[in-house]
Amino acid sequence: MRALHLAFVVAMTSMAIVGAAAILGAAVPAGAPPASVPSPTFESHWQDGKAELDGYRYTITRYGQPRRGTAVMVFVTEPFSEAKRVKVDDPAMNPRDTFEALKLNFVRDFQTGIYDYNTMTSVFVRSRDFSPAKISFSSAEWCGHVYEEMLFGPRDIADRYTSYFEDESAERRVQEVKDGIAEEELLVRLRGLRGEWLRPGERRTVPFLPAAFLRRLTHRPLQWTTASIERSGRDEAVTVPAGRFDASTYKISTGDGREGLFHVERAYPHRMLKWEWSAVGKPTGRGWSPSEGLDAGALTGSARLPYWKLHEVGDEKYLKLLGLTAGPGGATAPGGVRGVGEGPGERR
Repeated sequence: MRALHLAFVVAMTSMAIVGAAAILGAAVPAGAPPASVPSPTFESHWQDGKAELDGYRYTITRYGQPRRGTAVMVFVTEPFSEAKRVKVDDPAMNPRDTFEALKLNFVRDFQTGIYDYNTMTSVFVRSRDFSPAKISFSSAEWCGHVYEEMLFGPRDIADRYTSYFEDESAERRVQEVKDGIAEEELLVRLRGLRGEWLRPGERRTVPFLPAAFLRRLTHRPLQWTTASIERSGRDEAVTVPAGRFDASTYKISTGDGREGLFHVERAYPHRMLKWEWSAVGKPTGRGWSPSEGLDAGALTGSARLPYWKLHEVGDEKYLKLLGLTAGPGGATAPGGVRGVGEGPGERR
């Protein structure tokens, strides 16, 4: 058994080195010629039995003040049930009801004075076309729990909301809108994992459903607005704690008074390098400032690992590949928020 354990550690260490080399190799000077190696297919990259793990330095405005925190994005494919909208244990038992989902777990943790927020958004999209199947959100802080689940159907979205606040819990249905997208989908759509979602210089206006995370912090109702999404006509250099990359830049202007900038890695797998939301005018919802609930993040590190196997004492060392360190309260990004930029705030 000791020999097997040693072999597993050696194998995991080798994969960690490869993950580190991959992110360093992807950091190339702006304007460098494209690599001659063709991009992998979605299947060859995402069906390798591993997950993409991305760590971020993180800031958010909460109660009218900027807060430092840590964010992690976990992307992985898994079998999913069309009827139950849950992960399938054995796809062979009911193959007609099973499809491959690309899952994103987006973890955001930050401190607000004496207590902290621990939140997670889970996004499940169909790998074949990235149409949403389910989005769930949870928040835990010293006041209590909140959980929201949205199930996407052909005609409407079934939403279930459970809160510790009086009169907030509800079950409701929101009509689907042609070509509409939920804000959480942006973190998949903008990556262009099966080809470009927008061509350089292209702009698209779509019905837009604000994210559960933002609606929670600003107590906004669940309702559609619009968003204009535009890709820059040319790539640019972006420097983040993980390195310097060539990136495609997307600008999002929403009908609820926000503007977002998303910088996406030019090379496959087009990781999210940096994002930042800011307020334009006076956003809707309740808040302590116009920038309430708006956040920013910058990539600190990335790796492809079977994280579900790395739960032994000592496996905290793999957090270094994400640019994070393990602390008593969970993973943290060393060095505060340097490299993120000015962070979320009002448009100057």
